[in-house]
Amino acid sequence: MTVLQVMSDADAEQVVLRTTDPEVIGAELARRGIVFDRWPLPADQHAATEDILADYASRIGDLNAEGRYRHIDVARIHPDEDDPAWPDTAAAARGKFLAEHRHAEDEVRFFAGGRGCFYLHLDGEVVAVVCEAGDLVSVPAGTKHWFDMGVRPDFLAIRFFEEADGWVGDFTGDRIGESFPTLDELLAA
Repeated sequence: MTVLQVMSDADAEQVVLRTTDPEVIGAELARRGIVFDRWPLPADQHAATEDILADYASRIGDLNAEGRYRHIDVARIHPDEDDPAWPDTAAAARGKFLAEHRHAEDEVRFFAGGRGCFYLHLDGEVVAVVCEAGDLVSVPAGTKHWFDMGVRPDFLAIRFFEEADGWVGDFTGDRIGESFPTLDELLAA
């Protein structure tokens, strides 16, 4: 389930808004300059990368009509319970994104499967957006944020980049993310 939770950046327990209504989520994010959309899901979330991109070719073409995104790829993380290294691999992958950072370009993601949570640190508030399969979100360049994929990462996302090194983060050094609920805690609430 897609969730939007808006909290004071000074106190995570001061929840200003919590909703699962996609229309309210879209309106609240738009009010803050964040693009949110819903796309249909692919027939097979386990398909090859080329097939996933082909399934969304029309939507990708519409989003990239101006040719802004020169690098479009698919990122997947699925639990592998048969791999004894999986817990460490998952923790390492999750840890890369938990620190507050920003990017020189928009961070655009379409979740074709699974889930993840973007935490946007905006003027006096933290806006947590739990994205599920079917959600597209675009975090504007320069927006301070962090991302949590949960203790058991599982997602399939189409990523859009202007430059090949588009993900490179400018880390703020602020440890704000440590005082806010994790993805798993948000979903349990």
